[in-house]
Amino acid sequence: MEFVILVDNNDHQIGLMEKQAAHIGPHLHRAFSIFIFNSQGELLMQQRALSKYHSPGLWTNTCCSHPRDGETLTEATSRRLMEEMGMTCEMHEVYTFIYKAPVGQGLTEHEFDHVWIGRSDETPQINREEVESWKYMSLDNLKVDIQLHPELYTEWFKITFEEMSHHAELLGI
Repeated sequence: MEFVILVDNNDHQIGLMEKQAAHIGPHLHRAFSIFIFNSQGELLMQQRALSKYHSPGLWTNTCCSHPRDGETLTEATSRRLMEEMGMTCEMHEVYTFIYKAPVGQGLTEHEFDHVWIGRSDETPQINREEVESWKYMSLDNLKVDIQLHPELYTEWFKITFEEMSHHAELLGI
């Protein structure tokens, strides 16, 4: 059984809860989203595995998940990037946000999300239990595609896309 860290609006830990129960609640919990860019400034996108219990087959950012109890965000982001995409790279936290969005099947994501950005030209070695496919896309092309086909993207990715793009621009990506 997998647990998430319940937090208040200031990201202070207030407890633990089984992951699916937190999504049924919904209960605010700590999460992270990773955005990896290549040297051409393109974002590494992943298509979620078709077997995922929510948002299967949808396109989203490079990697996202939840830290474990007692695990730092640095440890958690490195662990999940390797587990999902089979790669490593230097990453830095650039901002946080809170969101609440239904993701289907009676589940709602309510997360205090820590957004991390990194750069790498490493070829992903995806974990098929987590990731169906991957591709690189320019932010300009992504913006247009999200507007034309919002149903192809996860809710959290659509929510944070503009702010993440702004931070990527500030970082010179």
